[in-house]
Amino acid sequence: MRLTCMFSFILLFGAAGLFVFIHLQDPEEIVHQQTPGIKYNMGFQQQKKDCISSNNQDSRLRKSTADGAATAKQSNSLHPSENVSPKLQSTDRSQSSIMFAMKDQEKGEDINSIRFHKRRRRFIIKKSPILISMNSSILNLPTLKSEDRNNNKWKSLYQIQRERKQIMRETCSKYKSNNRRIITPYHVSRIFVEDKYRVLYCEVPKAGCSNWKRVLMVLNGLASSTKDIQHNTVHYGNYLKRLDGFDHKGIYHRLNTYTKMLFIREPFEKLVSAFRDKFEHPNNYYHPVFGKAIISRYRVNATKEALRTGSGVKFKEFIQYLLDVHRPVGMDIHWDHVNRLCSPCLIDYDFVGKFESMEEDANFFLHLIGAPQNLTFPKFKDRHSNEERTTTKITQQYFAELSPSQRQRSYDFYYMDYLMFNYSKPFEDLY
Repeated sequence: MRLTCMFSFILLFGAAGLFVFIHLQDPEEIVHQQTPGIKYNMGFQQQKKDCISSNNQDSRLRKSTADGAATAKQSNSLHPSENVSPKLQSTDRSQSSIMFAMKDQEKGEDINSIRFHKRRRRFIIKKSPILISMNSSILNLPTLKSEDRNNNKWKSLYQIQRERKQIMRETCSKYKSNNRRIITPYHVSRIFVEDKYRVLYCEVPKAGCSNWKRVLMVLNGLASSTKDIQHNTVHYGNYLKRLDGFDHKGIYHRLNTYTKMLFIREPFEKLVSAFRDKFEHPNNYYHPVFGKAIISRYRVNATKEALRTGSGVKFKEFIQYLLDVHRPVGMDIHWDHVNRLCSPCLIDYDFVGKFESMEEDANFFLHLIGAPQNLTFPKFKDRHSNEERTTTKITQQYFAELSPSQRQRSYDFYYMDYLMFNYSKPFEDLY
């Protein structure tokens, strides 16, 4: 009797274990282990629809994107594809091409699943890395018109552009040299597209980006004047297209044939401008998201009101957050490096303007692309118009609140931007 009970118990235990084992298997893996389209010897079978949940799809796509971003980080450098020469239309650059690659589907997948993956292809393109090798535009810098070549002003501005591009290339070559360049959707996500005049503009916050978007909207025929476009329309209207919104062919075509430009600003001045805008004025995003975290981490004996609202962040506390490798909240585009926002060592920009000479540089660029003569870069201040613009003097006042060590670490933080865009040291005691 005891032996019979023991034998029955073993059988039941084995059956239960087999049942659990079967239910723990991934149905997708079981299907892929079979010969495509064949189930034993019963002839060709119509495969069932893929039963992967949307959560599984998203997790796999996120993993793919993360893997691609890691690869891009390892390869995020270049040696300049050409030196600046008198011939502005370089034929050598036409030999460079963009190669888009997506990961092949795993071997052994059912043949009939190809249709499913084709349907997913557009979604995958937006999420997975875009691999681009040795991207260079066919154009270097728009050529001066024949009637402009005797104009000393245009010739001088043209020479300044060549020198800026030369310094940028030399910096990339020295500090970020590599044999391959890989561009992911992240690298072109901040680039806005204007198709009529064939312009790609990389947005750098606090360097005239709002007014540049207004100009692009006018060029595109979306408005007759830059004065007619409100701030919220510029930033939240979604009237301008981003480069990562195009398919591979569209990205390839525009990167290689459009005039690519960016405008930059002295890093410390840009940083102070961002701090004044986001933390010294009411803001229902930066105060609760960044302000609360900064005050909680870096302010001793913070009041309940400050911890509740996140208002009243001090510049010194903001700098502590910026320099902390274990920040309580992530980075933001308003104080991130231009090197990260626009990837100038990956994307060969044709025109590099500076905020300090905005009016002259911007109108020269508009002249080069053949924009309407009545269109000039707007001079008005977009936000807090009654407040004085952030100047070198104001910037120095804010940084005077910091210790020499904090100023040095801040300079080190933006060192590549200072070097790449040829800005001098903002304080004499920096090294």
